[in-house]
Amino acid sequence: MESPYKGKTGLQRIVRALIYSLDGLRTAFRHEAAFRQEALLSCLLIPTALLLPISIISKALMVFSVLAVLIIELLNSAIEAAVDHTSLEQHPLAKRAKDIGSAAVLLSLLNVVMVWLIILSSQIEK
Repeated sequence: MESPYKGKTGLQRIVRALIYSLDGLRTAFRHEAAFRQEALLSCLLIPTALLLPISIISKALMVFSVLAVLIIELLNSAIEAAVDHTSLEQHPLAKRAKDIGSAAVLLSLLNVVMVWLIILSSQIEK
């Protein structure tokens, strides 16, 4: 059965999708401390990557690694909200879902560190 909220098409659908996405970013920023911290970090790291005298591919990798953290944090926050909406009761499956989402964020943060270290260390060797 189709959702009754899926009736919009064309430009109206695109505009609504943009509005919902911006609402999601505002909500994450307002309610998720980790997202705020990672967003602040991205405001420092992305301009730094763009200003470094490195190849465009290296810049892209550095920027993408930082944006991936924000994307994964948003997904993790969505998982946590959905689990909490279902039940605030402690349950092993709820813990598993939240822990796996948290692990994804951790791996994305480790990815940033590794990508940046690899690129920056390759510049030192030159």
